This record gives sequence, structure tokens and C-alpha cells, in this order.
Amino acid sequence: MGRACYDKRTQQEPVTHMTITAKYEDGVFKPLEDVKVKEGTVVEVHLPSEQEPASVRRSIKDLPFYGMWADRTDIEDGLSYVNNLRDNPRG
Repeated sequence: MGRACYDKRTQQEPVTHMTITAKYEDGVFKPLEDVKVKEGTVVEVHLPSEQEPASVRRSIKDLPFYGMWADRTDIEDGLSYVNNLRDNPRG
């Protein structure tokens, strides 16, 4: 359930880190399990950021640059063009 770590502030006292599932109700975090912590202990609560719903993946054909070299005669296809550039970097 927990693991021993050193306190960032003192670098001396071992501190136990725990992950506790809790529900937030009426302005209070209520643990959903028994927690063995002394009354009055100050804790830090780290909330995971809410993930935005995954957007629909756009087709590359929908992007504004798609086909911008379609009428160039010096590029027969992308692969040949890139290979030619690699073989002859200065033209």
C-alpha cells in the first residue's frame, strides 16, 4: 500500500507514501477504505488531470498542405525525391 521515501523538506525523516481512493463529497475527501493515519496529520492531495476526450483523427487529405506539389513535374513521387536528395544533397 505505501512505500518509504525521504521527506523533501528535511531529507532525513522517512515518509510513507500511500495511494488512497477517496470520494469528494460536500467539500470533504472521504476515503473509501480504512486509513491508518494519526488524527491531524497534514497530507497532500494530488488529483489526476481530467483527460480531454480523444478527438476524431483527421485524414492527411484534410490538411491544408496536402497536394501542394501535385503539379510539379520534377517530383515523380515522394520516395524517389527524398532518395535523390540523400544521394545528391547539393543537387
